[in-house]
Amino acid sequence: MTGTAAPAPERTFAVVVGIERYAAGPDWDLPGPAGDALRFRSWLLRLGVPEQNILLHLNPLTGSDVPYRPADHATLRQLVVSGLHSLRGEALWVWWGGHGVLDRAERLRLFCEDATTADKRNLDLDSMRRTLASDALPGFGRQIWIVDACQTFEEEYGFQHTLPAETLPVGRRVQSHHQTLLLAATRGQRATNDPVRGTGLFSASILEALDSRCGPVGGGSRQWPDPEALFGDVQQRVERLRAERRTDQLPMMWLYAPQRSEHPAPPTPATAPPRAAVGMANAPGQPMERLIGALLAYPMMTDPEERQAIIMELGEATRTVERMRRHTKPRTDLIGIVRALSEAPGELWLLHAAVTLLDDDEQRAVALEAAVHACAGPRPAG
Repeated sequence: MTGTAAPAPERTFAVVVGIERYAAGPDWDLPGPAGDALRFRSWLLRLGVPEQNILLHLNPLTGSDVPYRPADHATLRQLVVSGLHSLRGEALWVWWGGHGVLDRAERLRLFCEDATTADKRNLDLDSMRRTLASDALPGFGRQIWIVDACQTFEEEYGFQHTLPAETLPVGRRVQSHHQTLLLAATRGQRATNDPVRGTGLFSASILEALDSRCGPVGGGSRQWPDPEALFGDVQQRVERLRAERRTDQLPMMWLYAPQRSEHPAPPTPATAPPRAAVGMANAPGQPMERLIGALLAYPMMTDPEERQAIIMELGEATRTVERMRRHTKPRTDLIGIVRALSEAPGELWLLHAAVTLLDDDEQRAVALEAAVHACAGPRPAG
């Protein structure tokens, strides 16, 4: 495999979370995440990572012979905000298996073991990532996050109580962290669990790929996994499961580095190659549909006046679009806007600039940039 030399095992740490049982009751039971977490722990131990470097947080449906810490909100929050700060290392693994949901602001919420139907205690994945990308976590320049959780839409569940929201404190920004997040499913999808085998299909695919790609410790040949190559391997394995009709999910990868931030789009079922490209320019899928979806991810797009405010930011080059009557249906309106702007080179990039000026959410901006690139090609110079 391609990769870089692995850090010394004693300089490698892992946060490993597997939640099968929730305070919400047996309807939330999820057999598999704790077992997957323990299998990942075993893989780390085989690579020589000291047991004390593996921070194991479980709530299993059955007992475990391995000691573990609780996976409640307060414990996990404290770990992310301050508990890891005292560690000194180079590489960090974050493994999380359990229930998740995509909220109305397009943020993935991961439920903690003490989530109830009235108080769905959770942690915001992107907020955790931002905290551990700042100087709140000294060192740990290499991070791989593996998240086996659904990204189904919050509104599908008809929750009677809103999701509690919290943004975790972030330190000063630094230019040293490289984070790769591997997610089990794409926007709106379920992550399939196999209750008979007691595993998540994505987790099983990750563990198989890790076993095949990371050789035995010793001889100076051990390598840190190339995250993109690892993701390509996992995509192939999940695609075989899709062909067997065992799942519909499409894994995702998010990349965050000093000179690179990407959310490559997952392959669509009709065009999925054996191993999808990860660059923004050649990500598969229908470019127009992808761009409309990226725009609709912005909450302000639901308001005709907000959409008109965006158009007003486009400048003299787009007066025709400005005079268009705003349709009451956001999708219909955006299709008209995008089609009109597509007639002149570079004007979709003006739309990108206007939208990100009015809403500076980093996650949505990365997805929008990739979608504009797929429709309009590279950003014009200057």
